[in-house]
Amino acid sequence: MLNSCGISRYLSNTELEDWLKDFSVRCGRISRLNSIGTSVQGRDLWVLELSDMPGQAEAEPAFKFVGNMHGDEPVGRELTIRLADWLCMNYKRDAMATSIIDNVHLHLLPSMNPDGFANRSRNNANNVDLNRDFPDQFFPQNNNEARRQPETLAVMKWIRQNNFVASASLHEGALVANYPWDGNVDKRFFIYAESPDDSTFRFLASVYSKAHRNMSKSHEFPGGITNGAAWYPLYGGMQDWNYIHARCLELTLEIYDTKWPPESQIVQIWEENRQSMLELVSSTFKSGVHGKVFSSASGLPLAATIQVDGFNQTIKATSQFGNYHRLLPPGKAYKVTASMDGHTSRSVHVLSPNGESTALDFILDPTGGVGQQHKLMRLMTTHDDSDTMALLLYHSKFTFLSFLGVLVILFSCFGCKRRLWLRSEKSPAKV
Repeated sequence: MLNSCGISRYLSNTELEDWLKDFSVRCGRISRLNSIGTSVQGRDLWVLELSDMPGQAEAEPAFKFVGNMHGDEPVGRELTIRLADWLCMNYKRDAMATSIIDNVHLHLLPSMNPDGFANRSRNNANNVDLNRDFPDQFFPQNNNEARRQPETLAVMKWIRQNNFVASASLHEGALVANYPWDGNVDKRFFIYAESPDDSTFRFLASVYSKAHRNMSKSHEFPGGITNGAAWYPLYGGMQDWNYIHARCLELTLEIYDTKWPPESQIVQIWEENRQSMLELVSSTFKSGVHGKVFSSASGLPLAATIQVDGFNQTIKATSQFGNYHRLLPPGKAYKVTASMDGHTSRSVHVLSPNGESTALDFILDPTGGVGQQHKLMRLMTTHDDSDTMALLLYHSKFTFLSFLGVLVILFSCFGCKRRLWLRSEKSPAKV
């Protein structure tokens, strides 16, 4: 049995596959292994899911790490399996490990480019750089998906099937946390290209950099972070595609100054990056605004649009649970709006405190005017206790007052029945 704690070398593709299969048995209670596709040469692209409900749909935020996108950058393979092993060994023993498994659906793709790794080549077996192969807003030549590489298509399909909130790909050749945009419309060099979520990206990049032993001390990159286009522009990158097409906040993490570092450095690199990886995953539930959206008429979840003032980028609640997860820089107040066709929009002002997330559920009224008390009674009779409690937490004074009115009526009726019963008990029986 291969245990990552005892590995001080790069695993071959066969050894990595064996390790993942062994892990999925050894730590099966919190993991599931599946292949999301194959490479040009037919090697499986294995993804390891870690969660307290592996393989099941959850209302929790989902996060992913992608390693070895470039075949000659193998450290990401080793860091992802070490992360999995650490979480397995420390679940229910360490507070951070337990909170991640219980509150996040974590996905790990150790090797996106196993063919390139086998050939010790940056590109895949078709000699294509996978981080230049994604459709791009500034590079329309890539927009024909039928011409994309099999590894690219497999990852795109995987992303579309999962509601990833945030993610990171692991690279080598520098020491910095890189964030969108990676390119710009003018194709110019050294121009800062600001995305709608620029402040959120800078926050997430800083979470990683500050927890790293050396990254934030960089002399080349202030704070150990950089805008991609300001560093050097690239087109067809994975992180911009994630953000545009999946609303997933992805970072590109350069985790070692040189490519293919000596095997003797693997353990040290893991120790330098472990806390950063844990903190970045934890940020998906320790920051931002999280909640669910329901219809007040049916009590069913709504795939509503969530808009935060000041951010020209929306996200969607899921249709299955109505859950949403909006990451935001902490320490600020925000106006959050939930909207859905056929329903009246709701807006709430919230504060996003440092080190904590904000819970905010919405109940949207259909346009058409059904009575509030009638709608609330239907909600209470069509949901289980957990959903009912979630619904009643929504900060709407109208819904809250209506609910109080229903309670008053119910308790009044109960009181009247009880008084009548007491009187009948005290009255002498008729003979």
